Amino acid sequence: MKPFVLILVAAGAIWAAEADYEQAHKLYNSTNFQQSIKVLLAIPSKDAGVYALLGRNYYMEGEFKRASEALEKAMELEPMNAEYALWLGRAFGRRAETASPFTAPGYASKTRQYFEKAVSLNPANLDAQSDLFEYYLEAPGFLGGGPEKAEATARQVGRISPPEGLAMEAKLAERRKEYSSAEEQLRRALDVAPQQVGRFIDLARFLVRRGRLDEADQVLARAGKSSPNSPKLMYATAEIYVKAHHNLDVARELLKRYMSAIITPEDPPKAEAAKLLRQVQGG
Repeated sequence: MKPFVLILVAAGAIWAAEADYEQAHKLYNSTNFQQSIKVLLAIPSKDAGVYALLGRNYYMEGEFKRASEALEKAMELEPMNAEYALWLGRAFGRRAETASPFTAPGYASKTRQYFEKAVSLNPANLDAQSDLFEYYLEAPGFLGGGPEKAEATARQVGRISPPEGLAMEAKLAERRKEYSSAEEQLRRALDVAPQQVGRFIDLARFLVRRGRLDEADQVLARAGKSSPNSPKLMYATAEIYVKAHHNLDVARELLKRYMSAIITPEDPPKAEAAKLLRQVQGG
């Protein structure tokens, strides 16, 4: 075969792989994870991006071992990619949650290591900072966690995103049983970023934990007026009400709306909404 023909063949293969990747990415964004996996597996020559997207699809499907294996391949090809490190940390985190007491600590340590790597590679990545904060807050000292590390992360985040930093400070205060301080931080975060649905949700959940259901209703009603079609708010409101055994009729209607809404991979899976709906319906 002549050289220029070889070049054309190679270019065609690259174009086909890129087209398949774009198709798989669209399927992922529309939460059609199984079909996205099929498209990605069929790509003959896989680069880091293909392995990373494959890993995220597996993660969304709850196949955390396959997710970590695919993401490790992505990291091998692009070891300085913060996003790959973040997702690999998440995959090992879920493996730690579902592992035996003998293997869980090892997976937890890998979770911390990859979250820390993601933050070191890109300190401005708030998702990585948030996941690392949660790890530090929940993990015991022998696994690299601890309140001092969580506090340091919260301060760093506060310099990047004041409302996120305030929300983290609120969690730390609540952990110390400083409830007035926690509420103050949450209300300040809402005042700073009233356009962020998550700020309303954080405050409402705190009020429910303090047994102040009527106030939580008011906060969620305010959120509903500002973001009436937010799937995130629909799900969170329903989840709050179901767990509190409060406003179950409202929760039922919100979950039905969520099941027919267009969601993204950042939203809770519809399978989780279906579980809550069955719980409300008593089935």
